[in-house]
Amino acid sequence: MTLSPPPVSLSRWPRWRRWFGTRSERAAAKFLARSGLRILARNVADPQGELDLVAFDKATGELVIVEVRSTASPDLHRPLDSVNFAKQKQLTEATLRYLVRKRLLGNANVRFDVLAISWPAEAAKPTYHHVRGAFEAVGRHQFWN
Repeated sequence: MTLSPPPVSLSRWPRWRRWFGTRSERAAAKFLARSGLRILARNVADPQGELDLVAFDKATGELVIVEVRSTASPDLHRPLDSVNFAKQKQLTEATLRYLVRKRLLGNANVRFDVLAISWPAEAAKPTYHHVRGAFEAVGRHQFWN
């Protein structure tokens, strides 16, 4: 009798969690588009992680980096609080690399938003909480206008 190795997962997240995240990012993109933002990119790959959504705010002329956080509970504070200093630094550095790749460094005003989505089982629709300008760029890579 030979034992086969356990199946190898290609992702660090379980399938249901990837599905939940994809569902939330899709809903976030629709919500932001209805709010007047133009979605430029989704799930921008970066060696240190990813940028969930990259949008353009025509009203302010800013490039908006949106971190999408979702939960199955009605509490929206936990997802918002999960964007701590370490996550902010990671997003800042990923944004810098994105701006360099797209040749936008020095030409774009950047804003970091956090969008929390609550998907409680008893609710028919999700609840959104959009925090515009949730944090400034952190770390050694600050952005100046």
